[in-house]
Amino acid sequence: MNRAIPLLLLALLAAIPLSLLAGRAWLFALDRPDALLIVAELRLPRALLAVTVGAGLGAAGAAMQGYLRNPLADPGLFGIAPGAALGAVLSFSFGFAASGYLLPLLALAGAGGAMALLALLAGRGGGIALFTLAGLMIASLAGALTSLVISLAPNPWALSEIVTWLMGALTDRSWADVALAAPMTLVGIVVLARAAPALDALTLGEDAARSMGVEMDKLLALLVIGVGLTIGSGVAVAGIIGFVGLMVPHLVRPLTDRCPSSLIVPSALAGGLLVLVADSVLRVIPMVSELRLGIALSLIGAPFFLWLLLRLRRGGGLGLT
Repeated sequence: MNRAIPLLLLALLAAIPLSLLAGRAWLFALDRPDALLIVAELRLPRALLAVTVGAGLGAAGAAMQGYLRNPLADPGLFGIAPGAALGAVLSFSFGFAASGYLLPLLALAGAGGAMALLALLAGRGGGIALFTLAGLMIASLAGALTSLVISLAPNPWALSEIVTWLMGALTDRSWADVALAAPMTLVGIVVLARAAPALDALTLGEDAARSMGVEMDKLLALLVIGVGLTIGSGVAVAGIIGFVGLMVPHLVRPLTDRCPSSLIVPSALAGGLLVLVADSVLRVIPMVSELRLGIALSLIGAPFFLWLLLRLRRGGGLGLT
């Protein structure tokens, strides 16, 4: 058994109860009759949603790095999350967010479309430079279209909702959000895990993988569906939370045999743990208003990304195999 899985499971099981205690008012300091109601209706769904969103981001990042053979692959940097955000922003602008299903459907469509466009533009043999440029182009295009939608917002309420949502956060989330994101994220992770053996074969090269029976079109379809579900569902309920899919696979990889198939599930667990811990820490920081989760993780992820770039420049490699 992958030794990373039990370790991460234990850490996650320990972190969830601790997250229920954390807040502006710690649970044991809540001298009020509705303390358990606060935990059941506010803190527990928020904690489970943090694990769900982080798990989707971690699994998607590991799968993308395995498929693209690119150590810098990340759903946010490569335009997948911005594509999902564009779909969700359109739902706010046109008033579809009031529906319980149109916002996640548009976010899923945006994520899947961006992933498919990246695969079509970069292909399998383009190398890191082409993948990075294609991903940056998709992210820039999605960002520009999102800005256009914001500038054309029909009313101040829609504008405020869009801007606040884009920062990424788990505040004021409920069991309805968990019920929306958890099933799609779970299905997405299962789809990505199903693609894992083919990702292992790709480490030998595309020709070798084909000779071993890997159907490249089917593999791409699994990646588009899996990444679209995990990223789209997360963006639909939490907004943009970046760099988790980039950082987590690199942190977990030393605990595995470095094969893509042994990295997806540990990355999902580690992603859930990272987002849960980060969200819990933000709740206890004494600030006038709570720092948005997406901003906090970007402040951590950007230096991490710079460190990866410096390692690549020095020729140290990033240990993908």
